[in-house]
Amino acid sequence: MNVIFISPHFPYYYYNFCDRLKKRGVNVLGIGDTPYDNISQQTKDSLNEYYYVKSLENYDDVYKAVAFYISKYGRISWIESENEYWLMLEAHLRSDFNVNTGPKYEAMGPLRYKSKMKDVYKSANIPVAPYIVLTSLDQGLQFARDHGYPLVVKPDNGMGASDTHKLTSDEDFIDFYAHKQKDISYICEVCIPGRVETFEGITDSKGKILVCTSHVMVNQVMDNVNEQKDTLFYSQEVEGKDIYTVGNATVQAFKAYGRFFHFEFMRLEEDHPELGKKGDLLGLEVNMRAPGAYIPEMMNLCYDIDVYTIWADMILYDTCYYEIKRKHWVAYAGRRNSKGYAYRSQELYDLFRDNISFETDVPKALAEAMGDHIYVFRAASYDEMKNIADTILLPAGDRAKILARKEAEMREKEAEQLEKEAKEARERAIEARRIADSF
Repeated sequence: MNVIFISPHFPYYYYNFCDRLKKRGVNVLGIGDTPYDNISQQTKDSLNEYYYVKSLENYDDVYKAVAFYISKYGRISWIESENEYWLMLEAHLRSDFNVNTGPKYEAMGPLRYKSKMKDVYKSANIPVAPYIVLTSLDQGLQFARDHGYPLVVKPDNGMGASDTHKLTSDEDFIDFYAHKQKDISYICEVCIPGRVETFEGITDSKGKILVCTSHVMVNQVMDNVNEQKDTLFYSQEVEGKDIYTVGNATVQAFKAYGRFFHFEFMRLEEDHPELGKKGDLLGLEVNMRAPGAYIPEMMNLCYDIDVYTIWADMILYDTCYYEIKRKHWVAYAGRRNSKGYAYRSQELYDLFRDNISFETDVPKALAEAMGDHIYVFRAASYDEMKNIADTILLPAGDRAKILARKEAEMREKEAEQLEKEAKEARERAIEARRIADSF
């Protein structure tokens, strides 16, 4: 079998997808825009061959790379990237080279445009926020009069929270419209008062979920970007929960078959006259690729599995050989370089050495939404996980309080020790007097 993997070097840990295939005898053929000498040794070792192009944006060059691989290795069975940015590229290549193991270019509309995603959600009876594709300022202001503020506007075909704006007044709307990018189509929707809950996993060729999980985003990515908030999200149970029911319905509605998928929903945190009752789930958007932000690694830590192996086994054998059983609470805490924190890295390891799985700097291209420096850790309970997260993200301004508290605790322990020693001394004195009086 021959599999082409687009941009296997970024994010850097994506070499794992290639590695698991290669270890199973697959010819893994990379195409990337970084010279071979500049990619990691792990990436080099995970590939049978690497084809360098100056830019993956140049379709003709990428087309020639695929044609070269076909001339050398024969038919291509899969073309993948697992990267949001290259989904249209891989779909275009599938169409041109008749690769049928994934969505083709002509089927990408509902998988890329948020407005079209909402139509699919509604077809599966999954509610969505009222919306319009923005065509004029007057249309937008009328939508605001009909539904009220706050509203959210974002590119209809966009990634993450880039160019996403929360509008709270006509003045905000007018200012946004005056400064928006002219060549971008925007969607405008009612702002959902709630939090993002994800549903991600891997399906077989018939849409059966082989492995899945869900993560709760403590802050919305939009707020992380626009307000430079800390990033915090954590895993939650899915079996027997409504997130699984709605997530599975989304898999079927979008025909996410033979895919690593990542869906986003909003859970209402209050009753809303147009959106539903507190606790309801609304469809937000879908991504037909692996989740970012080290979530594949978090899935591994949660279940003690290897999702890259499950993905490779899906491609080769259309099955999963792991027993999927949730074992840990796993969380991601992202710090900002622009902010100070109470605990230094070594202090955190001194406190939570058995919990912290890894820490790393986030590439600049992803840091705006996900934090500059992150800690991924696991715990035995929700309360333990929350305590670790609170400690990692505790502001530097609270350090004096921590030191004062530690000082007070130390003095209390010293006082307790002195009281204990005094009590023992008194008991020894009493015993000595008893013995002396016995003579």
